[in-house]
Formats: sequence, C-alpha cells, structure tokens
Amino acid sequence: MQLSTTAAIITGGASGLGEATARHFAEQGAQVTILDRDAERGAQVAADIGGHFAETDVTNEVSVEAAIAHAMNKMGRITATVNCAGIAYGIKTVGRDGPHPLDAFQRTIDINLVGTFNVSRLASVEMAKNDPEPDGARGVIINTASIAAFDGQKGQAAYSASKGGVVGMTLPMARDLASTGIRVMTIAPGIFMTPMLADLPQEVQQQLAGDVPNPARLGDPREYGRLAGFIVEMGYLNGEVIRIDGALRMR
Repeated sequence: MQLSTTAAIITGGASGLGEATARHFAEQGAQVTILDRDAERGAQVAADIGGHFAETDVTNEVSVEAAIAHAMNKMGRITATVNCAGIAYGIKTVGRDGPHPLDAFQRTIDINLVGTFNVSRLASVEMAKNDPEPDGARGVIINTASIAAFDGQKGQAAYSASKGGVVGMTLPMARDLASTGIRVMTIAPGIFMTPMLADLPQEVQQQLAGDVPNPARLGDPREYGRLAGFIVEMGYLNGEVIRIDGALRMR
C-alpha cells in the first residue's frame, strides 16, 4: 500500500490529530473523506485539501453507514480507516460534587471506544471488497488510544478505560480481519498540541512539555499524521500498539 494510491476515511478529521492526518495524507496524494460532527469546520478542511466531508456521529450506526456510503460514492473505495474522533473529561471517581456522573463516563466510552469499533466494523465490510495487493493486503485500520491507557492520571477513569479498550481490541480485531487482508494498528499518543491543550495557559503547557524526557516539548499533530502514513505503507505492521510520546511515563 502506498499513500499516493490510498483512499482514506478519517474520523475527527476536522481538528487536532485527525485534521493533521487528513492534511498529510492529501499532501501525499491520497483521497480523503473526513467524518466529523463539526459540519462547518469539517467541510472547510475538506475543501482545503481537495477532499470530501460527511457529517457523522460515530456512535450512531445509521450515521456511519451513510458516511461510508458517501465516501464510497466519492472515492470509489476505502483502503484506510483512521479513527481519531474522541473526547476527554477530567472528573474524579468521587469529587467535591459527589460521584463521577455516570452519563459522562458512558459518553466517553460511547465515543472513544464504541465509536471506534462502530466505524471500524462498517468500514471493514467495504475494505474487504477491494482487489488484493500482491501480498494480499486490502486495507488498514488505524485506531487512536493514548498513553492514558497505560498511565492514567487522577480524573481520567473514563478516558483511560475508553482508551484501554481501544488497546485491548487491537490484536483480536487484527486476527478477526486477517483472512480478509485488513490490518489493524493502534497509535497511543502522549501529550500533543491539540485544540484541547491549546486552550490551557502557557505556563501549564510549558510544565507539561517539561515532563517529556526527550524531546522536551509537546507533540506536533503532524507527527501523528506522519506515523499514520508510515503505518499505511509498512505492510508488516499489524496487531500492535505504537506509543508516540517522547518516552513520557505519566506518574
């Protein structure tokens, strides 16, 4: 597989890691369809890169089916699926206001974990129809976890659980889809300069960056995009989680 001949759907592609991935893929010649709930921003990014856009709720089966049908109509096929859609809450199990709201926990699991699986399972149906490459490859799924899956901090019970689930389904999904020629990989980013972090005060950003051993800075979303592109082209990578975190281990 080569990026120049890839037809990708990217969830969460209107901002952050997803946007950076969409832009990198398009720069390398890939066809890209962005799936996102932010219709205005998603359409703008798609127009910038010469791609396509489908307003999508990743937790909704009908919404994702319609988005994939739109992508197939526009691109003719899907060879790569990159799941970047996600949310994060900072809520302790029991805090000053009482127990962690159950709806916040459920929403985090629904978007980060169930949404990832929902898109992956439905996209796999279309990828399995592709003509195989010489090595049998028909497509690749790249999911997004987090180092919080391994080193969750206070207030990250919901987020860590959702990302731990993404890590946990990587290998069995890769095994499930092996006979169809579809690979499954997961990227576990550390602290990246996403819109979520950009809103933090500068001193907080500097403190977070200082905790990273080397290089002592926040991750650039474009680095995530380049890693995703490498995974697409490196066909022997399958069923594994790659940390991209500057050797950061949260404590």
